[in-house]
Amino acid sequence: MPITPHRPWFVLGLVLLWLGSPFAPMMAADEASPRKAEMAGYLLVPHSKVDESYNAGFSMYVAAWPLLKNYPGQEFQSGLFGTWMFAQYDGRKPEKIYSDIEGGLGWWRDTRFATETPKFIMGGVALNFSEWANGPGAGKGRDWKHPAGHYAIAQLSPWVLWPPDGLNLRQGTAGELVGYGYLPLPLTAPRKTTAGKGVPTGNHCWTLFLNTGNFKGPVAFFTPYFWSKPTVDKPGLAGLFLDARPSEPNRAVQMETQHIPAYIARDAKGNTYARVAPTRFPGRPEGGSPLIHGMTAYKKAALWDGVEAWFHGGPAVSGQIDPKAASVHTFDGTGGATWQIYTDDTARDKKVPIAWKSFATPVALDDTTYGYRWAEDSVTRTDAKEAAIVTLPEYFRLEKDEKGRERWAAVKPTEVPAETGLARVEFPRRRGPDRRPYVTPDEAESCWKKPGPAAGPFEAKLGDSSVVTYYWYRFADQPALMNADLTAEEREALQKRVELLHRNWTRDRDYLPPPRVGRLADIDPALLVTPPRGLEIGYVPIVTRQAASSGD
Repeated sequence: MPITPHRPWFVLGLVLLWLGSPFAPMMAADEASPRKAEMAGYLLVPHSKVDESYNAGFSMYVAAWPLLKNYPGQEFQSGLFGTWMFAQYDGRKPEKIYSDIEGGLGWWRDTRFATETPKFIMGGVALNFSEWANGPGAGKGRDWKHPAGHYAIAQLSPWVLWPPDGLNLRQGTAGELVGYGYLPLPLTAPRKTTAGKGVPTGNHCWTLFLNTGNFKGPVAFFTPYFWSKPTVDKPGLAGLFLDARPSEPNRAVQMETQHIPAYIARDAKGNTYARVAPTRFPGRPEGGSPLIHGMTAYKKAALWDGVEAWFHGGPAVSGQIDPKAASVHTFDGTGGATWQIYTDDTARDKKVPIAWKSFATPVALDDTTYGYRWAEDSVTRTDAKEAAIVTLPEYFRLEKDEKGRERWAAVKPTEVPAETGLARVEFPRRRGPDRRPYVTPDEAESCWKKPGPAAGPFEAKLGDSSVVTYYWYRFADQPALMNADLTAEEREALQKRVELLHRNWTRDRDYLPPPRVGRLADIDPALLVTPPRGLEIGYVPIVTRQAASSGD
């Protein structure tokens, strides 16, 4: 609840209550008082390069796990391991045209129904973040009067719900692998005009493919108009984005963390200590756990060529990606970290790196699998039920290395003076303050109502304690495609192509090359649906609302 100037007695009451609290002394404005801080940075994963001709998308397997023991609230933001897929150019890359696909597993400040289990977002970025798209019905902000990527992603699968808060995994996932990748499909035709202007739009429909324990196959795709839309006002940029360009095959692989809660305090001798929220990683007792596996780049012959021929009267294709048109990146067991601990007062406190390699050693578990081995005297293993999870050091002391550079060195809890108060700070499980429902437009004349759904409403209660409401739309009539700068004739042609996919591409067989290590994670079983009778082909489920379940 915000404190306002209209209630000074409320503020005074809070102050008196705080002063009577056992935590008041440690929060006083002296050197020994713990001050709020954070840990943030990148984990860097070097890998081999592949030939530039493998420019038609990628796939990879990444571990999913609860990074923090307790979800601390909406300040927390971190991805797990992932990548950035940019357009490939002939020669030098043009300047000031940032645009890519950079989604993956993680937690974000705008996640409303977060738990310790990560969610997946698609993370498409239009020109210089003018818009972004995280999934069907999920874009930049939540203002449907000014959509900015909200209509950028079309639902393709008839078997999976996509909540606007992100694609849920099964609660309790702890180190299993999620296989995902983006490959282009020729679902639309190239256009010579865009939004009535004489700039072209390509026909690369970059499609998310998943490989999980309970679902396999394509889920959703970015409409080409999402990438080309900015060129309507900037025609000099036409043809430079992912609607028309191939993908850069040699992408960075990193784990980007923006905020893990922490505290910093000094003792009477002037030594500085820090404590971070209990942070976890997969870690098998017998050695490293796979964190990244099977990172692969593809040529168009892997899928596009066969599908394009099929759409023009050729033989049906299974959807299985051809490994003969693939190149796998390898790992050499090197890597780095830029994680730092610091307060908001950077004038007083430097951003100092932690001594990551003192407790984590990067390793190539095999030439296509990356992980860490943990220093057993520094990490803590959980109970037998969670033997594959380790907790990293919580306490650090500010020291200097042999070259005189400051660093945070991991220390035992017993090495931290009690006077710092760090032993008393807590990192409890919190619920995000913003749990407002996601609600799509309900006006009778909106694209959500005209042409409108063919069946519904239906409900599903998810593992994150939210409830989604969804309807079944004819594929070409879903709101994203009503806003994709397509004519009625173009949408009907797209409808026929997707009906071919629905008849032939089932959810019970491999599309991406299967992993050779680890176990596959499951998506939330509540997200798996079956089309109503008569709507099995050419219809898709579209979520129109997501809200906290009653009593939650």
